[in-house]
Amino acid sequence: MPPMPFGTAISTGFRKYAEFDGRATRAEFWWFILFTVLVSSALGAFNVVTPSGQITVGTSLASVWSIATFIPTLAVAVRRLRDAGRRWPELFWILLPIAGIIVLVMRWCEPTWPDGRTDLK
Repeated sequence: MPPMPFGTAISTGFRKYAEFDGRATRAEFWWFILFTVLVSSALGAFNVVTPSGQITVGTSLASVWSIATFIPTLAVAVRRLRDAGRRWPELFWILLPIAGIIVLVMRWCEPTWPDGRTDLK
């Protein structure tokens, strides 16, 4: 199966906005994450500097974007864990500073588990 293209991954991520069932390939997950990070960074760059100080318009826009994409990002992360043969509670690794994100990134990078596995819920 060929990797999912960038545009398809983004549209799939938003189309499956709150769908926590199913699977997400590595390409779908990482393209979607890259897109959300790039948009957030671009919005954050729109800070306006005035003679009296800095007005954080860009930071506010990036915050709104992060809130708007929280559920789709969470959904694609759960689907990716399921695709790698893991269970959704492994997302709680994120609560462990530094080591938790390292463990999650390693889980998200794992290859797709064979379709025959049925013990994941």
